[in-house]
Amino acid sequence: MARFFVAASNIFGGIAYINGKDAEHAKVLRLRKGEIVVVCDGKGTDYSCRVKSSSPGTVEAEIIGKAPSAGEPDVDVTVYAAWPKGDKTETIVQKTVELGAKSIVFYPSERCVSRPDDISASKKCARLARIAEEAAKQCGRGIIPEVRFVSSYDDMLLEASRNELALFFYEEGGESLRDVIAAKPASVSVITGPEGGFEPSEAARAADMRFITATLGARILRCETAPAIAVSSVMLLTGNLG
Repeated sequence: MARFFVAASNIFGGIAYINGKDAEHAKVLRLRKGEIVVVCDGKGTDYSCRVKSSSPGTVEAEIIGKAPSAGEPDVDVTVYAAWPKGDKTETIVQKTVELGAKSIVFYPSERCVSRPDDISASKKCARLARIAEEAAKQCGRGIIPEVRFVSSYDDMLLEASRNELALFFYEEGGESLRDVIAAKPASVSVITGPEGGFEPSEAARAADMRFITATLGARILRCETAPAIAVSSVMLLTGNLG
């Protein structure tokens, strides 16, 4: 079943209005009058709709039911991933969105190979936001997770520390997630490192700020694998997976 995200302001009077590129996509899908689609307001509510009419640039769909988006977890997970090289950013965004992350934040680490300036990082995040949207549509999310960057490691630590549970995944070892997640937190920060791992000084700064140093096991994971495994582990241990 086709799924579309629209602004909440485009849902009124019992009608959901699908505009712009999504209307063009509806045309590509050859949606016909009477077909059922799902329209999401991007705030966690899904609307079952019947296509009422279609014209260039706009599809009108009559609302026949609504419900909370089943694809949204009840824990907010923010992924903080060190800037990787190449197209690994796309893998990180796509997979963590599918697994339920609320937002993905990239940051610079001392061993990062890729070090985009603010302008390049903004352009890259704009492209990654489109990937997040497509992944959200594909997997039935109720929101489009945000993709952005912070320009310093210390700024990242400060921001990540504000969530209820802040996890620093260190390749040199740490606590088991089963021991850390004894009660369900409302919000979780997941920090993973670059291709070459964290500098010891970076791990020390995280420890000084009382981050929980955690492990994903004895195997060393690639920088694009670790965020997905971390998110899926948190989702499993909070009852949001399986």
